[in-house]
Amino acid sequence: MDFLLAPMAEISHRAFRELIENFGGCDLFFTEMISSGGLLAGGPFEKWYIDSGPKPEKCVFQLVGSDIDQISRAAVLLDRLECAGIDINMGCSAPLIRKTGAGAAWMASVDRAGELISRIRPQIKRKLSVKLRIGFKDDFEYLVRFCRRLEAEGTELITLHPRTVTEKFKRLARWEYVGALRQELKIPVAGNGDIASAEELVRRAAGPCDAVMVGRAAVRQPWIFAEARRLEKNELCPRNNEVGATSPKTPSASSVPNFAGLEETGLRFLELLARYQPPEFHISRAKRFFGFYCDNLKFGNYLKNQLNREQTLASLERVWQKYFRENES
Repeated sequence: MDFLLAPMAEISHRAFRELIENFGGCDLFFTEMISSGGLLAGGPFEKWYIDSGPKPEKCVFQLVGSDIDQISRAAVLLDRLECAGIDINMGCSAPLIRKTGAGAAWMASVDRAGELISRIRPQIKRKLSVKLRIGFKDDFEYLVRFCRRLEAEGTELITLHPRTVTEKFKRLARWEYVGALRQELKIPVAGNGDIASAEELVRRAAGPCDAVMVGRAAVRQPWIFAEARRLEKNELCPRNNEVGATSPKTPSASSVPNFAGLEETGLRFLELLARYQPPEFHISRAKRFFGFYCDNLKFGNYLKNQLNREQTLASLERVWQKYFRENES
């Protein structure tokens, strides 16, 4: 069973993938959305979006856009780079994305979505996948028809986030749709949604799907994939939260971080962010990461508020270290 890192805006970049890899990694890393128009225009930040490290052979570039020709040409450009595959975003429900005809807007037309895949498939040699939702309404028959068309045109993996376009997080993901869709298709189907822990990841992986994709929980717990693999093997997953316990400088795949390890993981992320992202991205991406990661800590919301007031990586680091000094006993 494959474990996949979800494509998350301002999160699934090279620095975060490096952090995940420090703990043992996952089977495939999906990048944050890459604008097909921005890529073709050669924008100043595109080189950061298309950095496929640390493991190009496990990196899947996700493309977003609304124009068939534009997305096709962008896919050809990405196909020339080191990567594992190219994923087409047909599931983003953000209103600003949908209004442009991108993301989940593709699910409005079986024919148009099929035409897009039929244009891309003959032009690239990498694996081609699609991430999507149930649709604009709860209609399983339409979902099957939509996915069968994608399959017929050459899609090799479908990742289903089993909510409708408008639901967002108003209700729990309907994982029964993942298993039901898998029964209707010949290609692999991955499920994504509401994975909160390594235990939940293992439980979903034991169900009727081919892969499980994790998003927000992987930001809170960058060790979640390694922990899940140990759970699969019935190995112990220690959770040593003793105050003052020691931890290696570089996160280890051998255990879930203790209190000191949580600090070192945050510091390691800031170090990787400075190394693998442009200065213009540092603050927004740091705050996005800590907005989830602080959930591991007592008074985490208070710490988030403190971090959100800072405007440099150095000041973020000082606030982060101060928290651990003040709470080490």
